[in-house]
Amino acid sequence: MTEIKTDKKPLAGKVAIVTGASRGVGKAISIQLAQNGATVLLAATNPDKLQETAQLITSAGGTAESIVTDLRDETSIKRLVAAAAQRFGRLDILVNNAGVAYAGPIEDTATEQWDRCHSVNARGAFILCREALALLKKAKKAYIINIGSVVSVKGYPLQTAYTASKHALRGFTIALAEELKNTTIRVHIICPGGVATDMVGQTRPDLKQADLMQPGEIAELVVYLVTHEGNAVIDEVHIRRAGSGPWF
Repeated sequence: MTEIKTDKKPLAGKVAIVTGASRGVGKAISIQLAQNGATVLLAATNPDKLQETAQLITSAGGTAESIVTDLRDETSIKRLVAAAAQRFGRLDILVNNAGVAYAGPIEDTATEQWDRCHSVNARGAFILCREALALLKKAKKAYIINIGSVVSVKGYPLQTAYTASKHALRGFTIALAEELKNTTIRVHIICPGGVATDMVGQTRPDLKQADLMQPGEIAELVVYLVTHEGNAVIDEVHIRRAGSGPWF
């Protein structure tokens, strides 16, 4: 079981939404935000797994609430933002982490698979950012962190739908950062290579588990971005496995 430390709380009083919080990178991000004092709204489609994450956080003294959310459903996304507004009246951190992937040759890629990748990975993040903007603008300092991928900047065979959706997410992030640059909201994207998650295991079974990054390593970057003080801004982070080629 992941140990949650609650002695230092630089995010005390802050409210965060994390999508895909039921497992993998989203779960790790939620735990680390909570251990740093944030109240975390956990969003995903699996209520049982969401509850496991919430219980892990609350049993260690943190604060978390589960909101079952389907990023393919605009009404569901709006309910998530409304819950943050009604229960807490604020939102300081939005982490668009949820993602789905499909691996296969293009001739075997159904339109439904393409649409599913884009609906969750790009369209869902767009709607959530749009709907959350009014709350985020109320914060003295707010953050939008989108979790991209190595395929946000590269292309791999057998991953056309997933790659296109992650390119779309990165392009959206760049444009949104420009649009909000004169506000108190900072917009970032983290583009990791292989992380030890179920999704990577399914799409890249050729990668050895021992060589993969751990979800907690990505979560540490999120915490750094939302606690960093000063005038320096990191727009984009590329993080790779130690055993992979540099400078992707």
